[in-house]
Amino acid sequence: MTLSEAFLWPGTKACERLGVDPEGEAGLIRWMVNTLVYLVLSLLVVWFVVV
Repeated sequence: MTLSEAFLWPGTKACERLGVDPEGEAGLIRWMVNTLVYLVLSLLVVWFVVV
């Protein structure tokens, strides 16, 4: 597994569960899932650093 595959893993797994190809037109779905996952993780990190 390459580094890029590791970063895209949450969205890829979500696309697989939905039954769509993450490399095709569903790339936007993968992008959205990855954005939401990493947004939540980043907000948690900032929250714990500040508090």
